[in-house]
Formats: sequence, C-alpha cells, structure tokens
Amino acid sequence: MNARLSDYDYELPRELIAKRPLQQREDARMMVLDRQDQTIQHRRFRELKTFLQPGDLVVLNDTRVLPARRFSDDGTIEFLFLKRLDAHRWKCFVKPGRKMRLGATTRIDDIALRVEEITADGERIVVFERDIDIYAGGSMPLPPYINRASDEEDATRYQTAFARSDGSVAAPTAGLHFTPEMLTQIPHTFVTLHVGPGTFLPVRSDNVAEHRMDPEYFSISPEAAERINTAQRLIAVGTTVVRTLESAAHAGGQMHVQEGDTNLFIYPPYNFRAVDALLTNFHLPRSTLVMLVSAFAGREFLLRAYAAAVRERYRFYSYGDCMLIL
Repeated sequence: MNARLSDYDYELPRELIAKRPLQQREDARMMVLDRQDQTIQHRRFRELKTFLQPGDLVVLNDTRVLPARRFSDDGTIEFLFLKRLDAHRWKCFVKPGRKMRLGATTRIDDIALRVEEITADGERIVVFERDIDIYAGGSMPLPPYINRASDEEDATRYQTAFARSDGSVAAPTAGLHFTPEMLTQIPHTFVTLHVGPGTFLPVRSDNVAEHRMDPEYFSISPEAAERINTAQRLIAVGTTVVRTLESAAHAGGQMHVQEGDTNLFIYPPYNFRAVDALLTNFHLPRSTLVMLVSAFAGREFLLRAYAAAVRERYRFYSYGDCMLIL
C-alpha cells in the first residue's frame, strides 16, 4: 500500500500544461496502457473505437458546467460560487481572501453582499441584500493552472458536447474529447455526477488515508442501469464516472437506479467492482485523481506512463491529451 502523499508526485514542465483546447476535440493524443502486458502505445483519440470489443459500453458523465465565476463590480475580487444555501446565501471561493474577511462587504450587479462565515477550508458564506441571478453574468470556472480569464471559446470548449444536467463547477475533462459524430459510432450511456469544490482542494495530509472527499451528487437513470447491467465490459470516461459506478455498484457489480451523494475516495489498494477500462486525462501530481488512476492502473505503471508522456511532450490537464487504460 502506498499511503504517503509523496508517492503520487511527479515532475511536469510548465510548458506542457495545455492552456487552450485543440482546434478539433478528437485530435488529442491518446496513450494506451495495457495493464496485463504492461505495455504503452501512442495513438490518437479518434482511434478509440478500434479498442472496443463486442458487448462494450462507454459510460459518460452528462453534467453541465455552470458559469459560476463572477467578479465584484470594482473588479478587485473574484468569486467562484459553489452552492446556493437559501434565497440570499451562497457558499463560494474568494480571491484574494484577505479582502473578504469576516464581515467584509462588496457589490455584484450593484447588489451588496457580506461575508457571514468562513469555513475551515477557507470557503466564504456570503449573504446578498436581495435576490440575484449569479449565472446570468458569470463565466466558465477554468482551473487555476490555466492562468487566464475565460472567453467565448471556453464557453463551448470547457463543456462536453453532450452536457445536459446543470450542476458542476468543473468539467469532466475526459469527456471533452468526444464529438456528437463519434458518439453515433460507439455504444454509450450517460450517468451524472456534479463536480463539486473538492476538485480544487489539495490533499493536506501526508497520510492519504486521512483525506476526506466532499460529497458530490450523482444519479443513475433506469435506462442507464439497464444498459450497464447488460454490458460485457464497462469503459468509464473519466474519474467522475468511475466514482459514480463504484459508488452505485452492488454485489457482482450490478447497478441499481439511484441518486444521492457520494464521498467515495479511491486510492490504492482498491478492489474495483464495476469498471473494466478507463479513459482519463493526465492529472495534477499529488491529487486524488492521480490516486484513483493509480488504484486502477497500478501506481508504478502509471508513473512510468506519466514519465513517458513528459518525454513525448503530451499536453497535460483539462485541455490536454488523454490515456486509455485497458
């Protein structure tokens, strides 16, 4: 068991962080890992269907990213609105935090707000003086490592082509590579997991077993459950789908119609009950996402693959390339 945070670290040149999406979604490179043979291939995402077998089912997350990033009217404070608590109260991230201490005030759309509470994780609970449509003037909440303001291109490209269920503050990035045309060529179904603020929070304990995931809402429809239960092999598109399927799987991997919250934290060793193959992007070092993929691929094999990706100049993170783990 690899329980230390440093076990999931790797070196990444900053120039390999993808700041913009490729012109065509399906043009991403795809590293293919074979867990049985411990081999690595360098392919293109558009070749995905050549790795599918009869009876396979590709499972995707149809969550939709909300335009939850806002700025104060004077432009000095950035907000990422995470959750509406009641008519006038919201939970949010704030930058810079020193300007929004307890009791501090500012305005958005000329509506005053005040910091009512600061949580243990540094989130702010803010109270507006009256109702406000947060999303009407919002922009896409790009991850901090992209290090630029979002624009019109991001409104489309930091959203999967099949997004339909509002609720996320970050994209399920493995799904960003798919086009509507590709989906017509592969057997697939959709589940939902709304990506929450936990995706931005670092693992603070050196003992990874002490980390706790924030609850995130998920649902599996009757149609999806039926298709999942009759599939021969499940190919999860992204870590959010892995967490959904593994949270919902009963004995023998059977899936039931359900919805609720999950705080499932997957790290080595973990016995997967539902997922047979995984398509995923390249993730930040020391992140819960790297830990989940390490549990699926094997930590040493995964880190060897990441080292190869650096040598081969793959593009990393949300707008980057992907890997298929078989």
